[in-house]
Amino acid sequence: MMDHRTLVVLAHPDIERSRITARLAGAIGDLEGVTVRDLAALAPDRRFDAGLEQQYLRDHDTIVFQFPWHWYSVPGILKEWMDQVLTRGFAYGPGGDALHGKRLHLVISTGGPGSSYTPAGHNRFTMSELLRPLEATARLCGLALSEPLILHGAPGVTEGELAGHALRYRTLLSPAREAVGA
Repeated sequence: MMDHRTLVVLAHPDIERSRITARLAGAIGDLEGVTVRDLAALAPDRRFDAGLEQQYLRDHDTIVFQFPWHWYSVPGILKEWMDQVLTRGFAYGPGGDALHGKRLHLVISTGGPGSSYTPAGHNRFTMSELLRPLEATARLCGLALSEPLILHGAPGVTEGELAGHALRYRTLLSPAREAVGA
């Protein structure tokens, strides 16, 4: 019987036009204990049912934010979901301990190569530095933040590289791995 449950919060504004995000979501969609919530499909008007989304968060042990990197941050649709769902009294503040002890994975694709995310690179900052707001969010919500799974240079990724990355993602979320807390 499956005890461990993973919630994937899929944040792509147009999954139908996505090569990377759609392929990665397809790689994990059939895993036992994994629930995928496609934000754009759930709320085209970007008005989320906060109570329902909060219940999904309560019902899962691991949370995954899967998204393409947009302007050094999460896509707007994920930010709106966070604003509406991760509320005071639920995710933080007095009585806001619903997420304490859960794990958060970040699964990200970037347009630029990994070398551009260095102090000497085009973007001048490392991904670790740029992910600090999400690290602070995880800490505020009592989530244990895992090392992010990042696919750099998405436009130039070959089919073989994409297949390998999809397999790493599937392995990351596999029930056997999650069950042992890896």
